[in-house]
Amino acid sequence: MPPGCGRVRILRHRWLRTLIAGLILLYFTERVLVATGNPNFVPSVILLGAFLVPVVFVTYLYERLPDWEVPIGPLATCFLWGGAVGTLVAGTLEYDLLRSLGVFALVGVGFIEESAKLIFPLIFFFAGRYRSEASGILLGVASAMGFAALETMGYAFVTLLQSKGSLGALDEVLLVRGLMSPVGHAAWTGLVCAILWRERLKAGHAVLNLRVVMAFLTAVILHALWDTFNSLQGVIALLSLGVALASLIFLSRRVREADRALRA
Repeated sequence: MPPGCGRVRILRHRWLRTLIAGLILLYFTERVLVATGNPNFVPSVILLGAFLVPVVFVTYLYERLPDWEVPIGPLATCFLWGGAVGTLVAGTLEYDLLRSLGVFALVGVGFIEESAKLIFPLIFFFAGRYRSEASGILLGVASAMGFAALETMGYAFVTLLQSKGSLGALDEVLLVRGLMSPVGHAAWTGLVCAILWRERLKAGHAVLNLRVVMAFLTAVILHALWDTFNSLQGVIALLSLGVALASLIFLSRRVREADRALRA
């Protein structure tokens, strides 16, 4: 193999090129912000930092399974509109919930957010145009990543205000939430959509059976556990990493099954 051939082959991946380009753009945008002190660059830093990992992860999945039947249009619709509508619905419903359910609030938040992220994937599901399990995973993950990106922007903005403009605190929120989004929102919604689409393929029509219900409840429980452990202090907060690992395993298993089904 000629020298450098391996590096060139790696850079053929769109997700990696997107990641590198995004990191470079984010770095220089933040350097300009620091050098000039111009607050006009703050929204750019938050936007780039919040959307980088979600966009890269959706791109990775799109390349991971080579025979996606979902074009860019529906994918972008789920990412942008699914994420935006999902955050609006979830935020509206959670406003009263957090004050009324007490210790059960986090379970309620998990139920609401997992439902809200499914709004646009379900529109495509009932339209019935994209029928493979792989399509369901991609549409679900796209909606979840749009939701995660917009949610991260909100957390980043609040952190910036509370820290009195600390870029270190802002970068920490963008980094942690960005890295965790694929094993959080994406994994949970991807799992539900994978089972939903798979069960329709088996039955030949849209179906709501025990497997679909159990997949949704699994996503809600994982979500609630994640929020619970992250709200605690000390070593016990590390249990959230176990939730992240379990979520990643569930999603990876469904992606491998969908890959085998496409290649069969």
